[in-house]
Amino acid sequence: MKKTLLIISVIILAACGGVKKTQEALNSGNYVSAMNKAIKNLAENKTKKGHQAYVLLLEDAFAKNVEREMEQISFLKGDGNPANLESIYNKYLHLKEIQQRIRPLMPLPIYDENRNASFDFVNYDSRIVATKNNLSEYLYSNANSLLASAKEKADYRAAYGELKYLQEINPGYKETISKMEEAYTQGLEYVRVEIGNDTQQIIPERLEEELLDFNGYGLDNFWMEYHSNPIADIRYDYALNVNFREINISPEQVNEKEIIKEKLVKDGYDYVLDNNGNVAKDSLGNDIKVDKFKKVKCSFYQFTQFKAAQIGAKVSITDLESGQEINSYPLSSEFVFEHVYANYRGDKRALGTDLISLLDVRAVPFPTNEQMVYDAGEDLKLRLKSIISQNRIIAGNQFND
Repeated sequence: MKKTLLIISVIILAACGGVKKTQEALNSGNYVSAMNKAIKNLAENKTKKGHQAYVLLLEDAFAKNVEREMEQISFLKGDGNPANLESIYNKYLHLKEIQQRIRPLMPLPIYDENRNASFDFVNYDSRIVATKNNLSEYLYSNANSLLASAKEKADYRAAYGELKYLQEINPGYKETISKMEEAYTQGLEYVRVEIGNDTQQIIPERLEEELLDFNGYGLDNFWMEYHSNPIADIRYDYALNVNFREINISPEQVNEKEIIKEKLVKDGYDYVLDNNGNVAKDSLGNDIKVDKFKKVKCSFYQFTQFKAAQIGAKVSITDLESGQEINSYPLSSEFVFEHVYANYRGDKRALGTDLISLLDVRAVPFPTNEQMVYDAGEDLKLRLKSIISQNRIIAGNQFND
C-alpha cells in the first residue's frame, strides 16, 4: 500500500512539474516552447483529467503567439525592406506548422467550463505562396546583381548561397540551377598539388600516387578542388607542395639475447618407508608415495629482427597570385619493423609458457626499403590530411556550402 502511494505521489509531482514549466514558458513569452510541451502531453492522452491544465495553456499560448507573430509580420511589411521577406515567409510557415500539429488533437474538451478549446485557425497558404514568390524574385535579382558585379570569389559564393536557398524554397525557379553552376564554378579555389624529393631515396610510386589522391582523404571542402594533374586552361589559386627532405632507413639488425632458466620439476616419486624400513601404507592399505623433484636448466636464445624508416617532409602553401608562401608545416613519420623468434638448448621444462610460445616462431624476411618507406608514408598521409582539414591553410576555406 505504501509503495502504491509513493508511485502515485511521484506521478502527481511529475505532472505538476510539467505544468509548472509550461506555465513558466508561457509567462516568459516563450509561446512556442509552451505549445510544444502542451502538445507533447496532450498527444499522449488528451482526455486525461490531469492534462486539463495543458489544454488551457495551449489555448492561451496559441492565441498570444498568433497575435505577436502577426504584429511582427505587419511591422516587417511596413518597413518595406525586401530583405525582410525571408523572415515573413518563415513566420507564415511556422504559424501553419503549429496549426497542423494541433489539428489532430481536436476537439480538446475543457470539462470545468463545459466547452471545447477554441483555436482561431487561419488558411495561410495564399500568403505563403505570395510571400514565397516575392522572396524568390528578390533572391534571384540579388544573386544576379552579385554575379554581375562580382570582383572576388567571395562574391560568387554569396550569390551561390542566395540561389541555393532559392532552389530549396522554390525548386526550378527561372534559371536558378544554371546560375548556381556559374556561381559555383567562379567561386571555386583551385589548388595545384605537387610532390618534391630532396632526398637520395626513391619515393615508392604507390605512395606518391596515394599522397596525391585527395579523393581518398575524405576531405569535405565544398569550395576547394585539388589537382595533382594540372589542367591547362585552369588558373590555379594556390600550390600545395609536399617536399620530402629526408628518408632514413636503418640497417637490418638481428639482436640476440640469452636467458638462463632453472626450475624444479617433478621427476618421478619415492615410496615412504616406515620405522621398520617397509613401504608405509595409508588407511586404505595403499602404498604411500611422495613426488620427487630435480632441478633442470635451459638456455633460451631470443632473437629480435629490427629495421626502421623515418621520413621528414615539409608541407608548404603558396599563393600563386602573389608568389608568397603563406603557410608551412613540418611533417614526419616513422615505421618500425620488429619480429621476435627464439630457440633453446637444454631442458625445455625450465621455460615458462611466455617463452615456450616463441619457440614456434621462425625468422622472416626483412621488408624491402621501398616497403619500409611506403609503410612510414601511411602515417604521413593521415598527418597530411589532419593538417589540411584542421588548420584552414587556405583563406577560402572559411567559406562553406
